[in-house]
Amino acid sequence: MFTPFRDGLQSCFGGKVRIADILPAVEASVAAGIRHFEFGGGARFQAPYFYVGEDPFDCMSRIRQVVGPDVDLQILTRSVSGVTLTTQRLDALQLQGRLMKKHGTTIDRNFDYMNDVDNLVATGQAIVDAGMHHQVCVALMGLPFQSDRVHTPEFYIRVIRELLKRDIRIDSVCMKDASGTTDPRTCYETARGIRALLPGGVPLWQHTHDTASLGVACYMAGIAGGVDGIDLSVRPMSSGTVQPDVRSMWHALKGTGYSLDIDHSRMDEIENVLAEGLKDYDFNPVTTTPDPRVVGFPMPGGAIGPNVHMMKDAGILHKYNEVLAEFPVVVKAGGAWSSVTPGSQQYWLQAFNNVLHGRWKKIETGYGKAVLGYFGRPPLDPDPEVIRTASDQLGLEPFTGNPLDAAPDSIDLARQELEKRGLETSDENVFLVAAAAVPGKNMDLNEGIRLLEGRSRIVLPLKKQEEPASAPVMRTITRRTTVQCEVVEDGRTRVFEVTVDPPEGPLGDVSVDGGRASSSGGGGGSAADDGNSTPVYSPFEGRVEVVNVMVKAGDNVSKGQVVAAVEALKANHDVKSPCDGVVLRVDAPPGTEVSAGQPILTIVS
Repeated sequence: MFTPFRDGLQSCFGGKVRIADILPAVEASVAAGIRHFEFGGGARFQAPYFYVGEDPFDCMSRIRQVVGPDVDLQILTRSVSGVTLTTQRLDALQLQGRLMKKHGTTIDRNFDYMNDVDNLVATGQAIVDAGMHHQVCVALMGLPFQSDRVHTPEFYIRVIRELLKRDIRIDSVCMKDASGTTDPRTCYETARGIRALLPGGVPLWQHTHDTASLGVACYMAGIAGGVDGIDLSVRPMSSGTVQPDVRSMWHALKGTGYSLDIDHSRMDEIENVLAEGLKDYDFNPVTTTPDPRVVGFPMPGGAIGPNVHMMKDAGILHKYNEVLAEFPVVVKAGGAWSSVTPGSQQYWLQAFNNVLHGRWKKIETGYGKAVLGYFGRPPLDPDPEVIRTASDQLGLEPFTGNPLDAAPDSIDLARQELEKRGLETSDENVFLVAAAAVPGKNMDLNEGIRLLEGRSRIVLPLKKQEEPASAPVMRTITRRTTVQCEVVEDGRTRVFEVTVDPPEGPLGDVSVDGGRASSSGGGGGSAADDGNSTPVYSPFEGRVEVVNVMVKAGDNVSKGQVVAAVEALKANHDVKSPCDGVVLRVDAPPGTEVSAGQPILTIVS
């Protein structure tokens, strides 16, 4: 299977790529004879409408149109989470299956990050009922600590053995290692054991990443053990956090008697078209360079890319190594679930919280719910103290039931919200809103609603354009002044009002440059603030979105009170008042992106 148009996009750019920029390379790949593509699911379902302003169903349909009716197009789904990051009810997963089939999918690869057989059976039935090829996964990972109980060949073989006992149609099986941390011997023994269990005619597939430079070696071991199919990519989106390049694998197979059903000699032309389409995108070296440290922090390539970009945006990339060092702690304490979405994000955010706030001082919601059993049963028993801490902080009791039954009714919520806003309640629209719904999140900030109302966030990892330096316009102001500025981005024009207050005290020159105001003299507040104002800023040094403001002008607040929340790394973080006082004004309402130095609200004492 050829992966640059899903896993490659996710691993390198968090999926934040315009469909028009990859379609020529898709067309070139079909012309080169490729007949099996990964094209959707994972972050390539969420990213188009979360960050690119594009409908993911439209993206899928456009790829199907380019490849024609006879090519296999495959998606990736996450068991009880489907293509979301939270648990869904069965009706949402059934709707997901019908829509994926409608928009071009022939094969659905389904994994459960807990390797929970009950979850795999329940969610796999929705794939079968939708009429797609059902490929079930066992999720592999190299443990960052020693254990002979889990993530061994015997553990993985036992998962498949139990699945084969259940009343569910299985069309193929995949050994899926999202982090590329499984060693070759384990790949060989696992493949040999699963191959011996599978009925004739059921293919065994293998998926890995080349993050630790083990990709080709693990594929060779899997093939020796009986694997029938593997996933490969092409430069500039291969190796590193992605899959090995077709040419590398072709070379490794020389003289073995095995061959690929892809013509390696056509890769140069595909690479050239792909590189041209992505010429404006900024490839972060963290996502394109192998990193052997990943064996100690089993993080999937598809998550490293997005997290690196989000940490860079938030101005905290310097804490990357500290987060990695905390990874083994959260893996062992959580119960050693597989580091693949959403489990990888849960590990990452808890490690991040441990670094930012102190170990277990703030339990990330997804990690806490996973420890408590709301995503299924972890392979190992979680740390009892962490269970108690998660239960106390989240206000939830441990759960041993069916995760599908505990999920909120996202479909009904989405339909009601669309009707309230006068938006079309098509199946696609309902699912877009439902898939972006997070309990407690303001529906004005729901990415599905934003897309349908024409106000999507556009966050593309493009190269910075060098602009000729020009001297700022300098003028002295003596009263509040408002000017308009027009911003054109990706064909959309937006008009902003910029208001500049005069500095208090002796007047200096004020420079209005690029939408920011600065003063060469005077005090720190405006005349309206009476000189006693205190701005409240985001706790991050980079760009984040304000997702909630809990106070309004005129409210009394106390020092340390949570007054707002910002989103960074797909999680909400508290913003606390630095002093006692009264809220003078809210400077950045929910939905506003703020950078360091831009106040969210202002307090007067």
